[in-house]
Amino acid sequence: MTALLSPLQAVQFLRPVWLLALLLLPLLAWAWRARQRRRSSWRTAVDPHLLPHLLDAGARGRGAWGGGWLVLAGCALLVLALAGPSWRSSAQPLQAGGAPLVIALDLSSATLANDLPPSRLLQARARIDALLRAHAGEVALVAYADDAYTIAPMTRDAGNVAVFLDALAPDVMPVDGSKPARAIALAQRLLAQSGHARGDILLLAGSGSRSATSAAADARAAGYRVSVLGMGTAAGAAYRRRDGGIHSARLDVASLRAIADAGGGRYHAWSESVPGVLAAIGGGEHSGDADQAATPTIGGTGTGTGDGMAHGPRDAAHAFVREDGGFWLLPPAMLLLLLAFRRGGVFVALLLCLALPPPPLLAAEDSAGVEATVWRRADQVAHARSAEAEAAYRRGDYEAAARGFARLPGADAAYNRGNALARLGRYEDALAAYDAALKAAPGMADAAANRAAVEAAMRRKPPPGAKGDSRGDGKDTPERGKPQPGQAGAGQGDADDPSGQGAASQEPADSAPARRDGEAPPPPSTGTGEQQRKAEAAQREADAAQREAMQRALEDGRPATSGADAKGEPEQARDAGESEQAQANAAWLQRVPDDPGGLLRARLRIEHERRRAEGK
Repeated sequence: MTALLSPLQAVQFLRPVWLLALLLLPLLAWAWRARQRRRSSWRTAVDPHLLPHLLDAGARGRGAWGGGWLVLAGCALLVLALAGPSWRSSAQPLQAGGAPLVIALDLSSATLANDLPPSRLLQARARIDALLRAHAGEVALVAYADDAYTIAPMTRDAGNVAVFLDALAPDVMPVDGSKPARAIALAQRLLAQSGHARGDILLLAGSGSRSATSAAADARAAGYRVSVLGMGTAAGAAYRRRDGGIHSARLDVASLRAIADAGGGRYHAWSESVPGVLAAIGGGEHSGDADQAATPTIGGTGTGTGDGMAHGPRDAAHAFVREDGGFWLLPPAMLLLLLAFRRGGVFVALLLCLALPPPPLLAAEDSAGVEATVWRRADQVAHARSAEAEAAYRRGDYEAAARGFARLPGADAAYNRGNALARLGRYEDALAAYDAALKAAPGMADAAANRAAVEAAMRRKPPPGAKGDSRGDGKDTPERGKPQPGQAGAGQGDADDPSGQGAASQEPADSAPARRDGEAPPPPSTGTGEQQRKAEAAQREADAAQREAMQRALEDGRPATSGADAKGEPEQARDAGESEQAQANAAWLQRVPDDPGGLLRARLRIEHERRRAEGK
């Protein structure tokens, strides 16, 4: 019997006040029963003991009452789920991500010693990088020589600290020396300014001092633990100081142990692994934790709290929290409530939803007002149309770009529409668009320059004997459609050329021209056909050169030119000049020395000058 009741004894309710709702279920059952009795009108005319023999609805009534029991059972399960039943607990860390850590690194000239090959400095960089990867809490970096400086403030992003590792070197410190006491004091201030009452300080050094031991004791009194990681070997190695003198650096284990003992931490040899160092830093108790450890904790399975959590026994790093298992009661509760529905009721409800009239459909493709008021604002509609027109212009669909910019207001839209029309060769329309842009913004220099380029293209005269219009804009002129001397039987179909390339891009004159229905074929060409072909070839080359020149003018914002400029010679000279300038810049950049610590050196120098001006 005890074995059967032991699982029930482990069940606790995180929100037991909801159990009072179970008292309402008998009232609900009585109300349901009274309602079922009032629904039968025969009870007022027939004796109750005769109703079961006269009515076939008795079976249906019992079925309805059975549905009521299902509803009551489902409601009871829902109440139990709201009460928060819990039969197990899980361990949760007391502090998310671990305790905050400040790393203090010695950057004196002694770090250049190679007793830890290749040098103490490179070994320290690698060890700090490993610490940053393994530590999950907040971390900061402090470097010290004659004075201590903050390299990276407290942060949870270890990458923001690791970015400074390559710049760490003795030459970034303003003044050479070794004063670990100032580094410990600065680390203590960083922890206090970040709002941490507890934290760890890890000192990477090769030697200590009495002042550093006193600073570690002060940090311990403030609630911060100081640990030391010895950097170097007992044999030591020689190194060169900034003044050129040769000195020897040896690991002073005694002074470093004194700092760790005074700071309430541990001394770690350089050979100790990074996980071991971090475990020792996070495993011990801080000063002042003894009072908290002496406080009795609640054992057993915990007690219910109003926040839905029950706290049980805890160790130094975790607390056991009750898990809410009420969600397991939701599936059976929903199943019981589903069985209590009237037969076919859900299907009827779905049919009613489908019978609702759909919303009216509005064709708002070209209606900015409906599109803006129903789906988007007017500025959003304009932005979308502008993006579509710009995309069409970039992919070379100038016709769609012109239509898109025509739907937009403003000087910029008119200017862009003029550029698209000029690309199509519709110079008359392009001039009108540029005029509209200049009317809206008289000071638009790009519109004025492109308008001048289009006018220059239109004023250019064709060579003698050339066929059709020399402008290539696809527009009708008084001369179009009229046979020129030496062009017998020239057709008129090129006036409506949809390609917009004009007569300059049509076939030669001796090819079969288009003719109207019932019109006789044109007579054969006279002896001047060879001259006409040469003139047309020259005209096509001139038109192509002018078209390229104007495209460059539209891209560069300068008016198109003629002659040698149209051939692209000044463009080639400009490209050559730009290439030479780029090569000169690349050569100059290669002469710049690779100094990753330049910015850090300048920052520390400014901080040193500020402190000296303040008398610190």
